Amino acid sequence: MDGYQGNPNDAGFGKRNPLQALEFLEKLPTTAAAVFILRDFHRFLDDVSVSRKLRNLARLLKSQPKNIVILSSTITIPDDLGEVLTVVEFPLPSATEIQVEVERLLLTTGQSLEPRTLDELVRSGQGLSIERIRRVLARAIATHGELRPEDVDLILAEKRQTIRQTQILDFYPTAANISDIGGLDNLKDWLLRRGGAFSDRARQYGLPHPRGLLLVGIQGTGKSLTAKAIAHHWHLPLLRLDVGRLFGGLVGESESRTRQMIQLAEALAPCVLWIDEIDKAFSGFDSRGDAGTASRVFGTFITWMAEKMTPVFVVATANNIQSLPPEMLRKGRFDEIFFVGLPSQEERRAIFAVHLSRLRPHTLKQYDLDRLAYETPDFSGAEIEQTLVEAMHIGFSQNRDFTTDDILEAASQIVPLARTAQEQIQFLQDWAASGKARLASKHTPLSNRIQRQIQQSDS
Repeated sequence: MDGYQGNPNDAGFGKRNPLQALEFLEKLPTTAAAVFILRDFHRFLDDVSVSRKLRNLARLLKSQPKNIVILSSTITIPDDLGEVLTVVEFPLPSATEIQVEVERLLLTTGQSLEPRTLDELVRSGQGLSIERIRRVLARAIATHGELRPEDVDLILAEKRQTIRQTQILDFYPTAANISDIGGLDNLKDWLLRRGGAFSDRARQYGLPHPRGLLLVGIQGTGKSLTAKAIAHHWHLPLLRLDVGRLFGGLVGESESRTRQMIQLAEALAPCVLWIDEIDKAFSGFDSRGDAGTASRVFGTFITWMAEKMTPVFVVATANNIQSLPPEMLRKGRFDEIFFVGLPSQEERRAIFAVHLSRLRPHTLKQYDLDRLAYETPDFSGAEIEQTLVEAMHIGFSQNRDFTTDDILEAASQIVPLARTAQEQIQFLQDWAASGKARLASKHTPLSNRIQRQIQQSDS
């Protein structure tokens, strides 16, 4: 906006004219050594005249002691400039760099912090730029004259704001516990065994970082709840990725957003990256051929999943396994693939107990959990929760508390997904039963309805 600065004779030259700014380079003596800094010049790279001029200058400056440096917050390079531009990417600050900055600020205030508090401040600042860290810490010092342990909340609020501004990732607060999941004993055992896998003790033992988990099953069976419970149980930040946001309208924007997502997730590591309904995001294109932007984004994403060295634990959920590209299911992308089927009668009892202990902790014994579990065959966890909500409406409308009979009446009015999507559920159950995934539950993956049909045919 202000043109060239630093030389009084040329001050302001090229102001608001990107082509004139490049033409200025041709007028300088060929023997004069110089470095030209072009701030935010990436906005003009799509212009045909600017692109042509840059390519001409690239040939001209090869024999001159001059260099052009373009500063940009995003990588958006047109294909015709790919051969003449070299990309140097600056990552977000590491924990060591953040600690140096915090200690520098502490030195200016003459203050010292306990190692634990300092470590919390540094860890909470991961994923932020140095400028944002300086700003939020300066605000804390201006407020009460020093840094305090509670200033971690200020940094976390700034982090949530920063992540929200990317419009790609969401910083997802969660209070879900492993105990909030009814059933799924195999899956919970697998997770509990890996509770300390991100610690330094695990590194000294020689354990690699856990890579991720793919949860496949019908809707409403607790896959999303599991993702939230993992982050809470492992005391890790939970980032939610909406894959649809990766795709932008401009050329190269989708690839740039994918790289930005990866960089941010790795800067916040260790963390849990939750990708809900990944089957919908990457369905509709043939991953074996050239599918344009979607194929390139998918290729970048699965390559990162296979080669990442940072402790980013990916939890992906999928309802339709048929729409997932086969590359996604290959070994090395995830540590394990679990099938989350319909809950058994015992698991339905546990799900009712979890919800009722939260809704009516003091009157839980008044509800017949065994009867509720028996009378709700083929119900998923989400449908059980909706049944309780409907029962509460019945009781509330009559100015009384809801009862077991109210829950059964509400259940009789709900048609479970197991009856409306029998073919899809049957395919998933057969796929899991063929040994292509581990069972999240210790019980058979067949639905209760199919079990009864088998028993009737046998008799």
